[in-house]
Amino acid sequence: MPFLGQDWRSPGQSWVKTEEGWKKTTTDDTNNNVSPERFCKAEEEDCFSKENLLRSLNYDMAAKKRKKDLMNNNSKVPYFHREKWIYVHKGSTKERHGYCTLGEAFNRLDFCSAIKDTRRFNYVVRLLELIAKSQLPALSGVAQKNYMNILERVVQKVLDDQQNLRPIKELLQTLYVSLCSLVQDMGKSVLVGNINIWVHRMENIMQWHQQLDNIQIKRPTSTGMTLTDLPAGLQLNIMQCLTDGRDLVSLGQVCPELGTLTEDRLLWKKLCQYHFTDRQIRKRLMVCDKGHLEWKKMYFKLSRCYPRREQYSDTLHLCTHCHILFWKDTSHPCTANNPESCTTSLSPQDFINLFNF
Repeated sequence: MPFLGQDWRSPGQSWVKTEEGWKKTTTDDTNNNVSPERFCKAEEEDCFSKENLLRSLNYDMAAKKRKKDLMNNNSKVPYFHREKWIYVHKGSTKERHGYCTLGEAFNRLDFCSAIKDTRRFNYVVRLLELIAKSQLPALSGVAQKNYMNILERVVQKVLDDQQNLRPIKELLQTLYVSLCSLVQDMGKSVLVGNINIWVHRMENIMQWHQQLDNIQIKRPTSTGMTLTDLPAGLQLNIMQCLTDGRDLVSLGQVCPELGTLTEDRLLWKKLCQYHFTDRQIRKRLMVCDKGHLEWKKMYFKLSRCYPRREQYSDTLHLCTHCHILFWKDTSHPCTANNPESCTTSLSPQDFINLFNF
């Protein structure tokens, strides 16, 4: 079968549009019968078609360049998907081949939008810290790049809001220590990409840490009522809402009045009972000379021995019926009669354990 190109006409033939319709003419007839106006019009149409062709080529090149920039390491735009949920499967079935990895879930669950939500911020930071401790080599190259891009957005949010400085510093310190040990172990191929890329990322981590150290907390311009203007009973009630003893210590350094309230024994007792069990507390009892329990010292001693209780305003959820992982406020195609009864909340550690095969 002969090849039919874009111009399938025989040599020497052309089609001309007339009042009666399209007519086929030869090259000789066209050269003898073409008027100056028709010739100029044909030239304009030819130039117009060439211009459209160049524009389409430019559009194609621009689209390819955007795609290349998205794949490039310098791109700050993370990968995103239309669905904000992911099907978690741990083995091959007749309907689905392969299994879901931690990196795939990390790319699909829209963590970039989650860090903008105050309810999810601490959850995402804790998850980033757990990945930095032990799961960073388990991520794919794309997931590792998304991890660094999300971390940069977290740091920028903290610099803009001037809040949550301590957990972000701890996250950066944990990640830097992990990368130092992994970079020294490059013979085991534990990281994806060139070693120079990871050295550059480690330099960025140190630079972010320096920016957080040099941040200047601005005093609010509001002249309304402050915490110290409230009665002591209300101040203690507000302090009981803090779940981290280090926050209480920092609050007590603001002024002598707050420092006296943060030494309240009942406040530290409730904090110990909130995070630890009675059995754990009995193993770490500390009694002062007057016969009273040193709840403040016991809290920090228990924190070094046992994990503290984690509480988050919003978490990832797993549908046990559909095996779909999703955020609480996003819908997923659940086929159960009562979807709420099949949904379980996942802590950051539960999320990591979900992909330990």
